[in-house]
Amino acid sequence: MSAAADLRPRARSAGPLRRDLALIAEMIPSGARVLDVGCGDGALLEHLVHDRGVDGRGIELSQAGVNACVARGLSVIQGDADTDLKDYPSDAFDVAVLSQTLQATRAPRKVLGELVRIGRRTIVSFPNFGHWRVRWRLLHDGRMPTTPSLPAEWYDTPNIHLCTILDFEDLTAELGITIERALVLDSRGTARGLNSMRLANWFGEQCIALLRRG
Repeated sequence: MSAAADLRPRARSAGPLRRDLALIAEMIPSGARVLDVGCGDGALLEHLVHDRGVDGRGIELSQAGVNACVARGLSVIQGDADTDLKDYPSDAFDVAVLSQTLQATRAPRKVLGELVRIGRRTIVSFPNFGHWRVRWRLLHDGRMPTTPSLPAEWYDTPNIHLCTILDFEDLTAELGITIERALVLDSRGTARGLNSMRLANWFGEQCIALLRRG
């Protein structure tokens, strides 16, 4: 077998996509050029390449994640969203994806600005620190909360810039970014549109937002 053949996408053996990743995939047109930033083990990117026919690329901080992606036959490099996105040309991709990673970056404002520069559209998902269970844990117990979308204890979490849905909305407005579509997921993984940002901020455990410049 040639070296080129070794790099071809391999048949998928993984199970169904996590619910939030499946919803992200539904927002991406077939055949699009996609950059998945913080792609983890490559589950979303693999689905997009095999089932949506996208031209997919990934960037992942952890070596273990890169290794897992390469084992899936994906085109993924090791890199840091905080420092390496500046090297990509503007409008290099149809869609840039940042899934459950924004809150773990050192400079989320800068990262978000780079994403909407690189991609004609950007999809961002993040846990909502304004969810009622989070508020109740802080109010009732006086301790940092753990929830299905925020499972790690405060001393063992990669999240360093947690935000609420309203905080995210404010940041997009500050950067001149338009939220074209947004969904919130409840604890059962049920997705709903955002009819009211304040209600979403109370009842959404996670938010998925489709963004564009201007």
